[in-house]
Amino acid sequence: MQTIDSTELGALARRDERAQRWRAIRTDPWLWGIFLVLTLSVAIFILLPIGAVLKSAVIGPDGFDLSRLGDNLLASHVWRALRNSLLLAVLSATAATAVGFVMAYGVTRTGMKGKRFFHLVALLPIVSPPFVLSLAIILLFGRSGVISSDLLGLSNANVYGLRSLVIIQTLAFSPLAYLNVRDMLQSMDSSLEDASSSMGASQWQTFRRVLLPLAAPALLSSFMLVFVKSLEDFGNPMLIGGDYSTLAVEAYTQITAVYDMQSGAILAVLLLLPSVLAFMIQRYWVGRRSYVTVTGKPGRTEIRLTAAKVTVPLTIVCSAISGVILLFYGTVVAVSFMKIVGVDSLFTLDHYRYIFDRGLSTLQNSVTLAAVATPLVVICGLLISYVLTRRSFPGSAILKWSTLLSFAAPGTIIGIGYILSFNSGPLVLTGTAAIIVGAMVLKNLQVAIEGGNNQLKQIDPAIEEASAVMGASNIRTFRSIVLPLLRPAIFTSAAYAFTRSLTTLSAVIFLISANWNLVTVTILGQVESSRLSVAAAYCVLLIVIVLAALALMQGALALLTRRRDQ
Repeated sequence: MQTIDSTELGALARRDERAQRWRAIRTDPWLWGIFLVLTLSVAIFILLPIGAVLKSAVIGPDGFDLSRLGDNLLASHVWRALRNSLLLAVLSATAATAVGFVMAYGVTRTGMKGKRFFHLVALLPIVSPPFVLSLAIILLFGRSGVISSDLLGLSNANVYGLRSLVIIQTLAFSPLAYLNVRDMLQSMDSSLEDASSSMGASQWQTFRRVLLPLAAPALLSSFMLVFVKSLEDFGNPMLIGGDYSTLAVEAYTQITAVYDMQSGAILAVLLLLPSVLAFMIQRYWVGRRSYVTVTGKPGRTEIRLTAAKVTVPLTIVCSAISGVILLFYGTVVAVSFMKIVGVDSLFTLDHYRYIFDRGLSTLQNSVTLAAVATPLVVICGLLISYVLTRRSFPGSAILKWSTLLSFAAPGTIIGIGYILSFNSGPLVLTGTAAIIVGAMVLKNLQVAIEGGNNQLKQIDPAIEEASAVMGASNIRTFRSIVLPLLRPAIFTSAAYAFTRSLTTLSAVIFLISANWNLVTVTILGQVESSRLSVAAAYCVLLIVIVLAALALMQGALALLTRRRDQ
């Protein structure tokens, strides 16, 4: 009897997979056409800009030039900025992950009071630009700050530097860790902890040996996500960094102040490398281990910790974190109604009148472009997730890894890449609304893809197969069966895309023009001009718009759900 070794079996499997991919083209030409359009778009708006930055780092005005690359890599200020960026990212990611875990653990696994309140406060930084908290810390602890000057009488308070940056980034990015860990803890079966307790383990031993190891994927994912967000953060280091330089700010300075595009590209590449490395470590490290706690057997998640020795300290810690967040945001709201910060605290609406009379255009621009980008993110993201999950076409890996790269790449490198790629023919977009919308879509696309993937994995493909057997076309099956089942993912993707598009800064600050300025850039300019009350008023309006948009989306989703159930 003839035997087939593993090499031949692998070759047969690969040949069969290739045959299935080409068979998919013949049986589904419309979806193949959509796949080609999506892949071409990804190549133009993701691979081309990132490749342009890499190319610009080694090719200057006079051609291939490694001397400039060497000069930049040997420059002391570049290494100082890299070291500062990595230190800030590690400290912020560690602190934000710890804060997010404490809040999530208290809300999901204990019987402490006020959990709904803590949940809402923990999410507050999501609906505003991260640098709103930098504005708040200046208003509270700056030279004319409410606490530093008015209460403590300090005349030379220095709020700038690493310490303030770590505090601000911890508060700004902790919601990412909170949501990540909260979802993990809610899905974890309490019977594992019950089994540990029945074997004589104390609550501390159960926490340390059972719950904490099972939460490791969420903790690592949160750390890496905040790490990348900290590296690409531009607004906070720009406002309160002071002499503490970071790569994102240095790259911006090289391009806008020194007019040295090659040096800016080199710094952007240095920023890209640790971001992509962190992202890949997270995905592969978690993917190589098993943390399965949800099986086909009935499970449960119970509130097991109700003892005062646990709930009281957690309540105190969560109250302190929530108090700081509310203090910062409350300060921004209060200052928006003050005549002159630190001089005249009388109530006034002058700053809001100024915005509606003279500064409303940037707010309208931001809302308009975010409203255009949001459906594009949802449509493209869900189509890509459907193609990658339900079909296997030749070249699917290009689409998959390109979208992952766009999510891992910092906003700074996206902005620089768009300048280099679309400033001249054949596709000239510089100065138009299209280039800003493209950057918004690019940075939010992966969230919609992940949401679609997670939702599609819960939908049995047999449902679609049954529709096809009954004579429905693929388009009708997608429209009538798949799309209604994707409504939760649609809402989540739309809410995230609109919020992030409206509050983004690091990518779009390179792309604005006289015709298309954005509110986040305007707020940054108002702070740099010491018009803090006007900046605060802009922030308040931005938060109100985001909350109103989220409420409308939630209402629309609830209405559609009721109609479906009727």
